[in-house]
Amino acid sequence: MTEPAPPFFRDKPVSFVRRSGRMSEAQERAWAELSADYLIDVPRAEAATSVAADAAIDPVQVWGREAPVTVEIGAGQGHAMIHAAGAAPERNFLAVEVFKAGLARTMRDADRAGVRNLRLVEANAPEVLQHLLPPASVDELWVFFPDPWHKKKHTKRRLVQPEFAQIAAAALRDGGVLRLATDWEDYALQMRHVLDAAPPFERAFAGEWAERFDGRVVTAFERKGARAGRDIRDLAYRRIARA
Repeated sequence: MTEPAPPFFRDKPVSFVRRSGRMSEAQERAWAELSADYLIDVPRAEAATSVAADAAIDPVQVWGREAPVTVEIGAGQGHAMIHAAGAAPERNFLAVEVFKAGLARTMRDADRAGVRNLRLVEANAPEVLQHLLPPASVDELWVFFPDPWHKKKHTKRRLVQPEFAQIAAAALRDGGVLRLATDWEDYALQMRHVLDAAPPFERAFAGEWAERFDGRVVTAFERKGARAGRDIRDLAYRRIARA
């Protein structure tokens, strides 16, 4: 009798908790009917949300055309991506999320809105940037309201760390923009400190914080922060040209 394989654990903490709740009937139907149109099939490494090191895609093949690519990390239920993709049909958009029900909702709503320039991937975001997307292929990278991991013992799980800055820089084309937003002041300060210190980036804003990005729709995360009395802070950094 073959013994089951031992569970696999990543050697680094991930910046998310993968929810395993059941999908609704509508979400199950959307997943079954729309995945072929919207979801990128990802070769895996060991973990369920991993991306194999040789998993690189050809964006022209995936979207059927050559166009600027915008990627959102932690796209949730897809509100920002669907709005942006609908408003800019000449661009390609990729939503990265590990919450399966959120991806199903995004597919359903995108289909209803007639949005066809959006693709989705169920995977750990840094691995998507490292292994799935070709280097220097992303025009804009969005990180809006990432999990703040506000307890001190958990802050090491935050996405925006020096290592992530280097991964993001490698994925962005020269002149590409990394946009961030959070309602947690200490995380905003951490983001700014990390990116100010990252050689591949320069500030794309003047003053203490960036102006609110007008391409960012108000989502439940932003409303929740505002109701709690927390200020929303935006940041924007430009990828410096490679030598």
